[in-house]
Amino acid sequence: MPDETLNSAIAEAYASAPSDVVILHTLEIRHPTFVDDDGLTIAVRVVRDNQNFNANLEDSAPLNGGEVVEFIAMGFDLELPPIDTAPVPEITVTLDNVSRELTEHLDSAVESQDVIEITYRPYLNNDTSGPQIDPPLTLVLTEVSVDVMRVTGKARMLDIGNKAFPSETYNASRFAGLTR
Repeated sequence: MPDETLNSAIAEAYASAPSDVVILHTLEIRHPTFVDDDGLTIAVRVVRDNQNFNANLEDSAPLNGGEVVEFIAMGFDLELPPIDTAPVPEITVTLDNVSRELTEHLDSAVESQDVIEITYRPYLNNDTSGPQIDPPLTLVLTEVSVDVMRVTGKARMLDIGNKAFPSETYNASRFAGLTR
């Protein structure tokens, strides 16, 4: 089944594999506790390459939308979820040779109830105007394990099937008519 979210340029690159066009896979890892020295929320952005990479984010990005940002070169591995009817696709994400900074961010995230989100964006080396998937694939990172050399975690789509509907919680303190 074709993926309708792919731009035509990356679909062509996948189909014809031209030698002068390289697909750069990027990950953005976000959590409310990821802050810089000034207390501003940041994202950890990595590219699977041997050199750092600057590119535009899509306008709807959660952080720095429409801005040029830097992706730090880092080895990582992920297998994109299949396009099928599985209830909640799950993938394994592995980041190799992690820095102390990333480990500290993940340690601070463990103490929070908020979820860690990762966004996958492929870029072409000859087109940094925006990601080649619109909208980019955003997953929730769970079951994270960290050791000296790598970070491994399970990532899955937002499990909309287990969301409460309506999302409003009806209780006696807000809705007095529920008590008699």
